[in-house]
Order: sequence, then C-alpha cells, then structure tokens
Amino acid sequence: MRWPTVRASATTAAPVDDQPSATHRVEVRGLPAWLDADPLLGVAGARYQPAADGRAVAQAALSLHDAADLSARLRGVAIDGRLLEVLVEPKLPRAAVRAARTTDARRRRDTSVGFSRPGVRMDDEGHRSLTPEELALQLGRRAGALHVVDAGCGVGGNAIGFARAGCRVTAIEHDAERLAMARHNARVYGVGDAITFVHGDALQHAAAAAADLCFVDPPWGQWDRTRVELADLPLLQALAREPVAPRLWAKLPPSFAVESFPNAEAAAIFGVAEGDRRRIKFLLLEVARD
Repeated sequence: MRWPTVRASATTAAPVDDQPSATHRVEVRGLPAWLDADPLLGVAGARYQPAADGRAVAQAALSLHDAADLSARLRGVAIDGRLLEVLVEPKLPRAAVRAARTTDARRRRDTSVGFSRPGVRMDDEGHRSLTPEELALQLGRRAGALHVVDAGCGVGGNAIGFARAGCRVTAIEHDAERLAMARHNARVYGVGDAITFVHGDALQHAAAAAADLCFVDPPWGQWDRTRVELADLPLLQALAREPVAPRLWAKLPPSFAVESFPNAEAAAIFGVAEGDRRRIKFLLLEVARD
C-alpha cells in the first residue's frame, strides 16, 4: 500500500525534529523502468514497485537528515521526459529543508573534471558541453576496439576518450576553429595519431568513414530540463534516418524522452566526483541497426 501524499496541513514536524533517529517514509515516483536507481537514490534497502503508468516507485524509511538530503538532490530532476516526485511523510521541517538545499548547492561545486591536463584549448561552448574526461574514457572502454566516427566532435573530449581506450576514431567537425582545438587537445593527450580529423558536415562525411559505431553528442542548446524529444535535436534526428554505421550511440540530456526514439536502449551515466556521483550527467542511447 502506498504512503499518503504529503499535504500542506499541520504535521508532527516539531517532535520529529527533536528526535534525530526518527524515520520518515519516503516515496520517489516517476523512475523509468529501465533505470538502475540505486546510484541515484543512494538509499540502502530501498524497495521498488512497478506503477500503473509503467514507471517504478521507490520506497524507503530514512532519518530526517537523509530524507531531507534526498528531497533536495531530486528537486527539479527529470529523467526520461518526466519530473520525479518525492513524497515525504511526516512532512520535513522547513529548517531541515533549507539546510539540505544549502548543503546540496555546495556539493554541486565538486563536479567531474572536463580535461585534467594543462595546455588544452577550449571555447565557451567547449566548457559547457565537454564530456568529463573520466566519463569519456568510460564510453571508450564500453565501445571496445571499434572504429568510431564522432559526428560533431567539438573540442575533442569524446574523440580523445575513445582513442585513449584503444578505438580508431574519425572525428568530424564543421567549425574549423573548434576542429583545430580538438586536434591540439588530442596531441596533449598523446592520441593525435589515433584520430583522423575531418573538417566538414557530419552528415556528409560520417557514412564515408565506414565506421563500426557512429557517436553523436548533439548540441543541446538551452535544453528543456523537463522533457527533450528526438524532434528537438536535428542532428540526431538526421543521423537516425541515415544508416551511417551499424551502431549508433547518442549522448543526451537526462530529460530526454527515450520513447521518442523507437528501438533505442538507454543507460544513465553518473558523475565520478563527490558532488555529482549521485547525479545523472547524461543518458547514453544505443541503437543497433539491422
């Protein structure tokens, strides 16, 4: 049986605040059925149940501190095109909510590092969109020793990650200045010879690379943090129509609605730093073509 929804009426908040060991019943609704939610929630012993809408519901009994922390971390978070809903009973005291949000804001400052080596070159867009170095390397290891075409490589973060993991990479970028940055950064990381850099349109050159895997990190722009669909990402939409490689991977915002991309499988990629290890940095969509 589900716990009751929290209401705005008076609760026993004051006595609970005086008893740090007292528990709160917490329910998180709207979790995608495909998501391994344990890293997101960070709750030992959480129970998961299917919901009527096809999503999953997580339930747990937490201390005041942990309930407030979870509520603060998931505030405004959308995954797979839907905002998560966190219900807490008894209602959290305002002081605990304020303290948890302050702590969460401070924690967010410690994020996974983009490039760690000195001497790299980036523009403003590179700072905003760069895949953290360790996560780019994780993607490379996931790909194995494939030939990867990076359709829109930007300043080279993903291409370098693939190359460092042993992949052969063709990196395509239409902006000459950004391509020069990517080439320079690849030399900084010692993988310049493992990457073929191509200046031009990704749609025109990706098929010619004859790669095993097409990877795309489409420009998110001012992405909607509640719901993004395939139609909102023109480059990905175009590559989805063009069979440029047997496999397609896309790095997408956490709010991307997976259902808008038929036959795709999604995985949540978390940060590695203390401030974002329980946050989904992006979704990785995988499509295998016949």
